[in-house]
Amino acid sequence: MKATVSVLCLLAACGCMQVHAGVWQPPAGRTQVPIWPGTPPDAVATPGSEYALTGHKLIDGRPVTAVFNVSRPTMTIYAPPGRNTGAAVVVFPGGGFVGLAINLEGTDACGWLTSIGITCVLLKYRVPSAPYDWHCKCRPNNLALSLPSLQDAQRTIRLVRMHAAEWHIDPNKIGVLGFSAGGYLVAEISTDFKRRLYAPMDAADKESARPDFAMAIYPGHLATDRDLASDNDTLNRSVPVSRATPPTFLVQAEDDYVDGVKQSLVYYSALARAQVPSELHVYASGGHAFGLRPTNLPITHWPRLARAWLRRLGIIGR
Repeated sequence: MKATVSVLCLLAACGCMQVHAGVWQPPAGRTQVPIWPGTPPDAVATPGSEYALTGHKLIDGRPVTAVFNVSRPTMTIYAPPGRNTGAAVVVFPGGGFVGLAINLEGTDACGWLTSIGITCVLLKYRVPSAPYDWHCKCRPNNLALSLPSLQDAQRTIRLVRMHAAEWHIDPNKIGVLGFSAGGYLVAEISTDFKRRLYAPMDAADKESARPDFAMAIYPGHLATDRDLASDNDTLNRSVPVSRATPPTFLVQAEDDYVDGVKQSLVYYSALARAQVPSELHVYASGGHAFGLRPTNLPITHWPRLARAWLRRLGIIGR
């Protein structure tokens, strides 16, 4: 995945952008909560202070906003306004580990989840982060573990479990949903939830970081060979799939030329070999970074399939 693609190319295609200085803020009535009690573990310098860019081009009547230079990760809780199924989902926006598509793949996802009775926890994780290196504006190892982001993901799932009763959540129905780079983070947390990536800080770190279910939408960084003409379609060793990997739902477009359909194909094959209950949907058209906003393409209906899958798992009722 190149630094100029995904949500970044969406913004660039908008012609001009509006810059928002300062820390990104969620919609009115929502509050960001720091996920670490102090300085995050393994904190490193960023190119500058946090800021957001909003493109002028509209998708379904709304612009795309991306957040950059996140050094203080936060979570924002979105409780369902009506019936509460007791399920919760931590959302990982994409952005190539350069930035975060905070509305297209963040707040939009929370809007859908809460509409079907699921508590949404939007994670604003640290970026820029490995595999991207802002010093060279490149990816020395495109398959590297996204350590700071994965630390943030582990910590957030543990916090949600610790506060489950307070937030009216079933601690056995906590899942993850990620897009693009966030889809890679879904695979990482689904396969590497046992490893201690940071020193425990408080009672939350005694909780399990394993998701109970996972949804990866046009994920990246999973296939060692992205060339569709090649048979060298091995899985990234940073995501060691096992029988303990949670049930997984995958969506990708055949004409995704940013990450490529091989990402989902390789991961699904590994899940099937490990006998992990999973579901893969591949569409002819849709490209990359289509999010959840309605279009005239069939792929725009993937949330309906995901909802049906969640029902079959017993995560939400009928």
